[in-house]
Amino acid sequence: MSAGIGVLKRLGGGLLDALLPPTCLTCDAAVGVQGGQCPACFSRLAFVSAPLCDRCGVPFPHGGAGIPHLEAMWCEACVTAPPAFTAARAALRYDEGAKALILPFKHRDRTELAAPLARHMARAGGELLRRADLLVPVPLHRWRLFRRRHNQAALLAARLARLSGTPHAPMLLRRLRATAPLGELGARAREAALEGAFGLAPGAATRLRGRRILLIDDVMTSGATADGCARILLAGGAREVMVLAAARVPDPRIERPR
Repeated sequence: MSAGIGVLKRLGGGLLDALLPPTCLTCDAAVGVQGGQCPACFSRLAFVSAPLCDRCGVPFPHGGAGIPHLEAMWCEACVTAPPAFTAARAALRYDEGAKALILPFKHRDRTELAAPLARHMARAGGELLRRADLLVPVPLHRWRLFRRRHNQAALLAARLARLSGTPHAPMLLRRLRATAPLGELGARAREAALEGAFGLAPGAATRLRGRRILLIDDVMTSGATADGCARILLAGGAREVMVLAAARVPDPRIERPR
C-alpha cells in the first residue's frame, strides 16, 4: 500500500512540474524541484555557524569575540545578564538573503516558505530538537494575528514537528497584550515593555511539568521576547527552555570594529 502511495505522489509531482514548471522561491529562475532556490539566491543565504555564543546563539565575527564562561563561549550580554533559556540557535543570519525568504512569509501570505525555512532550522537546531519534549511557538497578539491571518512561528513549529516527530503545542503560550518593537530599547526598557505580555493557556501546567521546551520563532533580535516567554514557561513548570529561530539578527555591539 505504501509503495503504491509513493508512486502516486511521484506521478502527481511530475504532473504538477509539467503544468507549473518549478521556479525559485525568491526569484523567477527555473529550478530542478518545487520548493527550491536557484544557485544565485541560495548563495546569498548566510548560515549561522561557529563561532557563536553558546548561550544565545548570536554569531561572532571571529573566534576572539566571545568570553570564556562555564567551559563555553558566551557573549558579553549573556555573561552580564544570562537569559532564562539555556540555549538558542538560528539557521540564518538576518541579512538580505534571509529577508528574501522571511519577509514574504511574514507579510505577504507566502506560507509555503515555512517548509524550506523549517528544513534549514532542523539542520541548525538538530541537537536542540533531539533534546526537546515539546515545541512551543512564540504567540502573536490576537489583533496582529487577525491582520496577518497566520502566526509564522506556529507554522514553523508545525513543520518542525513533522520533521522531528516531536509534538507541538500551538496554543499553550499566549500573548496577552500587544507590544511595540523592542529592537531599539535597552535591557531594562525591554523587560518593562514585556511585563505581563505573555501567559499560559488553562491547563498548560500539565503539559509543561518536567518537560524540555523548544521555543520556536521566525526572527530572534535581542532575545528579549524569547527570554520573556522562557520565564513564563519555567514558572509554569517546564524543566528547561531552549530556542530555535529561522534567523538571528547580529548584535551590532559585537559586529562593530573596536
